Amino acid sequence: MTSLNRKLVRDLWALKTQVVSIALVIACGIGGFIGSFSTHGSLLWSRDNYYASARFPHVFASAKRVPVSMLERIRAIPGVVEVEARVVRDAQLSIPGVVPPMIARLIGQDFEHPPGMNRLTLTSGRWPAPGARGEVVVNERFLEARRLKLGDALGVLLNGKLERLTLVGTALSPEYIFATRGGGMPDDEWFAVLWTDARALAAAFNMEGAFNSVLLRLSRDASLDAVLAAADRILEPYGSLGAVAREEQVSHKIITQEIDQQRVFGTVLPAVFLLVAGFILNVVLHRQVHAQRGEIAALKALGYDDRWIAWHYLKFASVIVLLGTLIGIGLGWWLGNGMTSLYTNLFHFPQFHYFMPAWLVLAGAAAALAAAFGGAFAATRGVLRLHAAEALRPPAPAQFRAHFSFEDLLTPAQRMILRNLERRPVRAATTIAGIAGSVAILIAGTFWADALDWFIDVQFNQVQRADVNVGFAEPVPRGVRRELERLPGVSQAEVTRAIPARLRAGHRSYRTGITGVEDDAVLWRIFDAELREARPAPGGVLLTTRLADRLGVRPGDSVIAELLEGKRVKGALRVTGTVREMAGMNAWMRLEDLNRLARESAVVSAAGLSVERSQENALLERLKEMPAAAVVIVNRGLVDTFRATSARNVLFFTTVLSIFAATIAVGVVYNNARIQLAERAWELASLRVLGFTRREVSVLLLGELAVEIALAIPLGFVAGFWLAALLLALMSQEVMEFPLVIFPSTYAYSGAVVVAAGVVSALIVRNRIDNLDLVAVLKTRE
Repeated sequence: MTSLNRKLVRDLWALKTQVVSIALVIACGIGGFIGSFSTHGSLLWSRDNYYASARFPHVFASAKRVPVSMLERIRAIPGVVEVEARVVRDAQLSIPGVVPPMIARLIGQDFEHPPGMNRLTLTSGRWPAPGARGEVVVNERFLEARRLKLGDALGVLLNGKLERLTLVGTALSPEYIFATRGGGMPDDEWFAVLWTDARALAAAFNMEGAFNSVLLRLSRDASLDAVLAAADRILEPYGSLGAVAREEQVSHKIITQEIDQQRVFGTVLPAVFLLVAGFILNVVLHRQVHAQRGEIAALKALGYDDRWIAWHYLKFASVIVLLGTLIGIGLGWWLGNGMTSLYTNLFHFPQFHYFMPAWLVLAGAAAALAAAFGGAFAATRGVLRLHAAEALRPPAPAQFRAHFSFEDLLTPAQRMILRNLERRPVRAATTIAGIAGSVAILIAGTFWADALDWFIDVQFNQVQRADVNVGFAEPVPRGVRRELERLPGVSQAEVTRAIPARLRAGHRSYRTGITGVEDDAVLWRIFDAELREARPAPGGVLLTTRLADRLGVRPGDSVIAELLEGKRVKGALRVTGTVREMAGMNAWMRLEDLNRLARESAVVSAAGLSVERSQENALLERLKEMPAAAVVIVNRGLVDTFRATSARNVLFFTTVLSIFAATIAVGVVYNNARIQLAERAWELASLRVLGFTRREVSVLLLGELAVEIALAIPLGFVAGFWLAALLLALMSQEVMEFPLVIFPSTYAYSGAVVVAAGVVSALIVRNRIDNLDLVAVLKTRE
């Protein structure tokens, strides 16, 4: 072992607690990077592997009723290599003992000849027997959420007739990895996917010799846009609802958005950790280099080259990075497994394989090493430029001058604290920035709970104020409103009309739905995240801001609306306004204007009901008996399911980020306090000899830290707000746009965590101050 290596070991041992604290901050950065990106890669692999093995379609198209003979024309579309037709219908579902009705999506399946696309994975039980009537396979998560078992019976309203269906198996489908009716919210308790005999389902809905859903797989060189246009032309006479690419399929879109969010988290937050680690290492090495100024001069005089001395301090940084990397790998593995298990509860893959690629470890270590070397180089370059004789001289003492007119109003201890901060403004500023960074990370990682609460409050207490929503199988006369108001417990009813449509503006287009609302609507209102209400203007269309941006239009411009239902009217609409509505990319019109555009009479497709809570069960029982009521949704149940699902995720991330933020705060505060103690040990010992108590001496050092924490917390609040804004800006939010809402309790919690970390650091340093060896400290001065 060379003399420099022996010196390296001694230096590391002398600063072991500081070395560990810095390594922990580096570990948090590397762990966050590895955990997020490994989860991103694992989700991507699980999704793509499942899509490949189950042969997930490239195009989905639906219509009202299409003769089977049209399949040959669809197969003839250039680029189409495989076509599959099926019958898909939504119906009311009831379970014994559960009053609110649920929604069942029934999909016809030939179990004797399994399809080539959308292959099901049987997870328990068996397939329905050939020709057996009333046997179904259900999606696994609905059975688990409802605590059902195989052999249980369900009641399903098939074309106005209540049928008894028996569960014989559970399955997974690539089309319903995220099972939802289309609103972007998890719906395992209220939405079931049932696969049943194709012939029996077709007979129940008078669809023999026809289909209403078709799946396409394309060749690699196929033109997706040309295939979509050709499919729409073929299906248009049969009530086409518009062909969509895989990228627009609801489950795929939601999964992709969630996967992309992991990449954003894995980039932004770990970068803050590594920057803070580089800063702490710079401060520690700067102190170490200046404390060893004489030793460096002696090494220079003995013939050691500047490069060897610089390499010694870089090795010091490298050892800390190596320790942080080893801890970070274990932390990243644990964090990745934890996040993967959360997504296991959200997404439904037959195989959910977590893996950590070697490149992630190397990339994380390289980033940490770059930050550490940057800090080490900045700390050593000044002293290494000195000649040996000059380095042997002690540094010039700091000059103290009265800079503030109010200093006479301060006590001597307060003046000493203020002057020490003023003497080293760069160190004080970087310490404040490091502590503020920990506050910012905590806010940016935990504000999601506030955003979710705000979203739920606005969406279900301000926008969708109805207690029960009813969707009709076919458009019904507007007079149904009066019939609904006569049902048990209904105090108010409002009707709406929703028509699927494709909006075009120049070369841009988007498939959405146009909702017609009544002028005096109070159960369905249009609000943005700031609770500003908007209403459709006569003769025009109101768009969400995201949809207007997607189409490249603004108020006053025109769009072409292609209605995908009824007479399939095409017409120009003037954009009368935009609104930053949070759920989906929607369009609204006045109910009369929408029916006029569709060239239809006064018809509606859905209704919202305000219901007395005591009469809710009686109402739901009556709605089950109404054949026209195809969909019945109790908003309260949907919100409870959403809260329960999101609460697990929020609790996990809040706990992890609280620990990470506390680690940064302790790392910054503790290292800064230790450095100040080392620099001012002689000064503090002298004061002790002069009669100052331990408490009075501690105040001089810890008071400075208290000032820095007090200044850092409000700066962290501001930085956290903008860091949260950056995260939202980088994330795709097509399905749901989370608002930038941070409650005062989140600011208070973030500040309290950092203050607690500072108190712990102060107590450790206070113990060292109390145990100063006065004789040893006063023997020599640096």
